[in-house]
Amino acid sequence: MTPLPLLSADDPVAVDLRAAIHTGNVAALRQLLDAHPHLVHTWIGRPGGAAQTPLLIAVDWPGHFPNVAQTIAMLAAAGADVNVHYPPHPNDPNCKETPLHQAASSNDVAAIDALLDAGADLDAPGAIFTGGGPLSDAVVFANWDAARRLVERGARVEWWQAAALGLLDVMQTRWDESPPPTPDEITRAFWHACRAGQRATAEFLLDRGADPHWLGWDGKTPIRCAEESGDAEFVAWLRSHA
Repeated sequence: MTPLPLLSADDPVAVDLRAAIHTGNVAALRQLLDAHPHLVHTWIGRPGGAAQTPLLIAVDWPGHFPNVAQTIAMLAAAGADVNVHYPPHPNDPNCKETPLHQAASSNDVAAIDALLDAGADLDAPGAIFTGGGPLSDAVVFANWDAARRLVERGARVEWWQAAALGLLDVMQTRWDESPPPTPDEITRAFWHACRAGQRATAEFLLDRGADPHWLGWDGKTPIRCAEESGDAEFVAWLRSHA
């Protein structure tokens, strides 16, 4: 469990640290780390949220902070734990995200690369809703740039994630396993394929019994998700087969 924060949010050092990280002032960050060697391991309070280490601050929402790759590299070189977890969420005990989960949730490819280059666990558990790896967060939040980069870097791809990313070869491999996917798994994967506008995997799943009228997450059917993808040709095809 995360220890109590050693610095309050309004401590001058904490204020300066957060400002240096979020403005990309790597020179100021270097001075802070030199003056306070243990700062890199310190948990810092945050009004209205869970305490954070400096590395978690670097990938905090909404991400994409200036010089984020340099910031992450500097913190990692100073000894920051690139696989540090937030404490389990009180309403979702499987949700205990790492910095890589946070970067995936923000679609922050520069941060993803920097974290992986520093040794972050590509498949660390702790994603919101699923308890899975960072790729889960990327797909759940429709952050396709982040999702593709994680796959490029070797992330383990689950079946529903493959549907959303158009990875038909992964879909076919899973179908050949025993036992094959259940009807519920098929329809849920189909929902994700429609949300991402992935016709190849959507067609594969529809041919195997996916329900295009299933009321899924956010109260949306696969057809509704397809409409929101903005791909008129895909929507027309789906409606003609629904």
